[in-house]
Amino acid sequence: MKENEGVGEFQDMVSEVLIRHRSVLDCLSKYQESTARVNRSIIKAVTDCGCISISANKKQYPAKDSLKECGKLMDSHLKGKLCESCREVVAEELGKHLFYLTALCNTLDYKLDDLISNEHERISMLGHFLLS
Repeated sequence: MKENEGVGEFQDMVSEVLIRHRSVLDCLSKYQESTARVNRSIIKAVTDCGCISISANKKQYPAKDSLKECGKLMDSHLKGKLCESCREVVAEELGKHLFYLTALCNTLDYKLDDLISNEHERISMLGHFLLS
């Protein structure tokens, strides 16, 4: 898959620079911490900055539309756009999250590009029946 050519290089670099958190327990706890930090950065964009807001209510699924059409009609519940400052913080936290996901893959002997390719194939095969 050409779009993932840099994934293997990224995984090799994570393996080289990760020194302190090689234990699977360390990887799991750092991955979980990075998840919380991603969530917190988005929450702060809402509560501290206000560049985005969340307006959520029960999802309504149109009975007569196809699954493909339903996907286009579903709302993300987000209003507004991340400002440059918040966008930078969220991107940084997502990057750290990818780092620890990759560290976890290294610890468990998975190739991240294989996982991405397999998931891409699964999504392509199942299409709208995946329902995620």
